[in-house]
Amino acid sequence: MRIAHFLKALFASLLILSMVACAPTATREGTGEYIDDTVITTKVKAALAADPTVKATEVNVETFRGTVQLSGFVSSQEAVRKALELTRAVAGVRGVKNNMVVK
Repeated sequence: MRIAHFLKALFASLLILSMVACAPTATREGTGEYIDDTVITTKVKAALAADPTVKATEVNVETFRGTVQLSGFVSSQEAVRKALELTRAVAGVRGVKNNMVVK
């Protein structure tokens, strides 16, 4: 009988711990946010690849909680402008950080 109660308590504790592990913190995203950010990153990369002004291979794209960071060495100021414009047009983007440098 005691073993059954112990196992129930252990199982409940493990279940609660696994739920807490998926919760977001100030520096780490939750599971849902991670998936949302991955979708945003993919859409931004697709938009950059489809545009002839921007060489998608020159721009690194990272997303954290809806804020997209663009970095890398691009060939012109026009490419920077267009990359920022395309990124802001993607659904779900809350902000854009520009760390691109013109070669």
